[in-house]
Amino acid sequence: MGFISSTMKLSQKIEKALNDQLNLELASAYAYLGMAAYFSQTPFAGFAQWMHLQSDEEVEHANKFFEYLADRGGKVVLQAIPQPKCEYASPLEAFQHSLAHEEKVSAAICNIFEAAQTEKDFPTQAFLKWFLDEQVEEEKNVGDMVDRLELIGNNPNGLFHLDKMAAKRAEQ
Repeated sequence: MGFISSTMKLSQKIEKALNDQLNLELASAYAYLGMAAYFSQTPFAGFAQWMHLQSDEEVEHANKFFEYLADRGGKVVLQAIPQPKCEYASPLEAFQHSLAHEEKVSAAICNIFEAAQTEKDFPTQAFLKWFLDEQVEEEKNVGDMVDRLELIGNNPNGLFHLDKMAAKRAEQ
């Protein structure tokens, strides 16, 4: 590791918050993997692919936090990841769970951004800007899926069509 000037070193508070977020991103990846496991036991292969893609994205996000901590002279502290839920009553319940999780992630990132503003940690604010934009997209994607699932209910044709749409998104 190279020399990090004292003005560019992370405060203990921001370092802890970034580590907590890194671990929340890993827990998110695991949660999405649990949802993929649920969908893999159903006829909804498109939803399973979608959840696998989400899991991969969350690992990428965790890696960004890992690298940022290291770049700023912080210590990476990995924590235990809770076992994810792998059983749902319906596709709607799984996606509602996903939306609630994305909202939790968004709130956590906003809290770190606010703390970085208070501490005048401009590099962390700049780093988090990408994540704030990403969370808007994540919540919209999952929210749209929840809205569609609520609209179609248990209609087999609607579920089949939505599953095919999910598979196409996963292929992009």
